[in-house]
Amino acid sequence: MKIVSQMVEVHVIRQVNSQIEFLLLKRAPGEIYENLWQMVSGRIEPEEKAYETALREVKEETGFTAQRIWAAPNVNSFYSAHNDEMNLIPVFAVLVNPEAKVVISDEHSDYKWLTKEECSIMLAWEGQRKSVDIIYDYFLNFRGFLDLVEIFV
Repeated sequence: MKIVSQMVEVHVIRQVNSQIEFLLLKRAPGEIYENLWQMVSGRIEPEEKAYETALREVKEETGFTAQRIWAAPNVNSFYSAHNDEMNLIPVFAVLVNPEAKVVISDEHSDYKWLTKEECSIMLAWEGQRKSVDIIYDYFLNFRGFLDLVEIFV
């Protein structure tokens, strides 16, 4: 079995008053995991850093340019029996302008801005729900620690 890191998970957030909302995207018909609600995700290209993938995928899947990006203090994982691989997925949070308009890619058919609680209902995998909880907690309760995980580009 190999351990690989080929993908990123990116939680796009916006601040509305003193709260944050998370952007979820609905996978388009015909796509893998069609009709599944998810955050931005994507494959790391050769010679690309994981955070660069996160910024690129956010732009491609939503049209947004990130105002700030953080490496969430969490790594998701899953086992692929097909390849006999353990996949480690770095998790990022990206803050965007709350007034910016979402422009979804062909990979998705719909989007929603949701609260942390609503995300808990919409996301299929426990690791993704855990990422939302961690990002929410850091953003609202441990804001001083965000400087430790912010990526300056």
